[in-house]
Order: sequence, then structure tokens, then C-alpha cells
Amino acid sequence: MSDDLTHTDETGEAQMVDVGDKPDSRRRAVAAGQLELRPSTVEAVRDDEVEKGNVLATARVGAVQAVKHTWETVPMCHQIPITNVDTDFSLDAEAGTVDLEVAVETTGKTGCEMEALEGVTTGLNVVLDMVKAAEKNADGQYPETRLTDVRVVEKVKRSV
Repeated sequence: MSDDLTHTDETGEAQMVDVGDKPDSRRRAVAAGQLELRPSTVEAVRDDEVEKGNVLATARVGAVQAVKHTWETVPMCHQIPITNVDTDFSLDAEAGTVDLEVAVETTGKTGCEMEALEGVTTGLNVVLDMVKAAEKNADGQYPETRLTDVRVVEKVKRSV
């Protein structure tokens, strides 16, 4: 198994993968995740009744910023030219969920899956940051709050 690892050298030291000889290609990755909240909190987000402001607008900005800065937070990621980011939120007040899907596009030598995943986790964390006062229980904890099911749902690579 360790022979297949590309971010370590023969001695086990971390290294960035050399993609210099790879041809450019058009790439797209889509990631998704879910934030579980109290139904009343999701209703407040949906109805734009959160004191801190427009939750989804702020979370979109956070998701895009995270995509653009992934190379700074994930040590072996290359800095890539982001050509497009789409964010798609869905709210289900009855289930108490906020779902986010982030699609990232680039043209270059390496993929953008990590950027899409970073967009999802940061976007949902921004939602939580803006609603956490409504999520606290009497002890100041978040027993019903969960960030779940974060995953890559699509990866596409096409020749330029």
C-alpha cells in the first residue's frame, strides 16, 4: 500500500507531487455535505431572521474564499487557477438540515476535489458560526448539531 502513496518519498517524508510534466486539462469536482440543526434554527435561516445577518449569503462568500485558499491550509495541495465556483444550499426545516453542494472548476495539471471539500466544510461552518447561539442547550453545548456526510460526489477531467 505505501508504494501507492504519492505524498511521501521512499523514506516516508512528506513531499508535494510534481505535476510539471502533466498536460493541462479541464477539471471539475463537486462535493457535498450536511449540517444538522434544530428545525427552528433552519426556519430562522430560511426566513432570514438570524440576528447576525443573511446566513446563506455570508456562507457562500466563506465557501468561495475557502476554495480559493485551499492550497494554504492543505499542505500538499497545489495552488491552482480557479475558473468557477458554484454553491447550492438546500434547507429542510422539517428534517433540521442545511445541505451544501460546491462545484469547482479549473484548467490545469491537477484536480480540484480538495477545493470543493474545503468549500463545503467552510460554508457549513460559517452557517454554524452564525446560528450557534440558537443551537446551544442550557449547558452551552451543541448536542443536536452535526456536520455530516461530507464527500466528493463528482470528479470530471477533460482534455483541453
